[in-house]
Amino acid sequence: MYSASHQIGLDIEALSVAYRSISIACWIVVFSPQIIENFRRHSADGLSLIFIVIWLAGDVFNILGAVLQGVIPTMTILAVYYTLADIVLLGQCFYYRGFTLSDAQPTTSDEEAIVDEETEESPLLAHNSTVARPTSRPTAADADGNRRSSSFSSFHSHLNQVDATHLSPTKPVISSKPTSDPPSVSANTPTSPFRTFLVNTTALILVCAAGALGWFLSTRSSLGQQSHNTAPVLVEETEAIRFDLWGQIFGYLCAVLYLGSRVPQLLLNYRRKSTEGASMLFFLFACVGNLTYVMSIFAYEPECAKLGREYRTMQCEEGEWNSDYRRYILVNTSWLIGSAGTLLLDMMIFAQFWIYRKNVK
Repeated sequence: MYSASHQIGLDIEALSVAYRSISIACWIVVFSPQIIENFRRHSADGLSLIFIVIWLAGDVFNILGAVLQGVIPTMTILAVYYTLADIVLLGQCFYYRGFTLSDAQPTTSDEEAIVDEETEESPLLAHNSTVARPTSRPTAADADGNRRSSSFSSFHSHLNQVDATHLSPTKPVISSKPTSDPPSVSANTPTSPFRTFLVNTTALILVCAAGALGWFLSTRSSLGQQSHNTAPVLVEETEAIRFDLWGQIFGYLCAVLYLGSRVPQLLLNYRRKSTEGASMLFFLFACVGNLTYVMSIFAYEPECAKLGREYRTMQCEEGEWNSDYRRYILVNTSWLIGSAGTLLLDMMIFAQFWIYRKNVK
């Protein structure tokens, strides 16, 4: 891998930083679509409360693992930001749904079933019901009385609709009841799938472009600083990749919680047969953020390869490149499992968006 990247002049470190910058941009705005959606609907029923709670616990372990393992400061700061955003989203759920950890929401049919359920203590006749008279065979006198009653009722209702202005012989009797206009087409027409796809794609492209622009400006700034420093900087001893036991434990706990957090949301969507109230952009940003984060981890270049590329000499000893790369991947395995596994579960949620698309009001 080193020889190939060295021959084509590929800067793996710059590629990793670019992926990381796009991932950061996606994670910064990931919670915004769902928070706006909850505020717009004045409801948080589209999200599983257990999903948010487990995700919050995973972010807390992510902070502990990142600090103990000694990852880059940017990821630690982002972990703190994720935790604060989780708290905001959780506060929305408690505000709109009350302090409960249950995702079960009573439906209209359930409430009617509870009201209409009869017990041994229920009265035989409802309060608003009338006593039913025994039915008998209608007679000719009854039929004649019904016709007279119906004719009188129709004449009385028609007379009530006649305005005083219609008494003039010069004005015909015209019903004053206004004709209802046909409903507006735009009001009843749901948002088309193409429009939703266009809006989501545009927002995703803008966020990714912002991340790429941030990487370009930071790289240009660092190159400008290096140009002012003409003295060569020699690294006598590179810092070895540190393997912290507690950092790894918290990292794997974080991965398990991240994977488990999607299960309640999948079950909630399945029970409701709908994804109404859940923002697709919320999961789309999370999906792209996880994807670019995984790619940034795999795009790693050992220190010996960096020195060789900088001084255009072979600095890696035999087997050193592979050994350093395997150790780096091993240290970040828990974060890889959490991000890659969550990415697959997010794909299942996207499938639910497609399956239940006709059930969204």
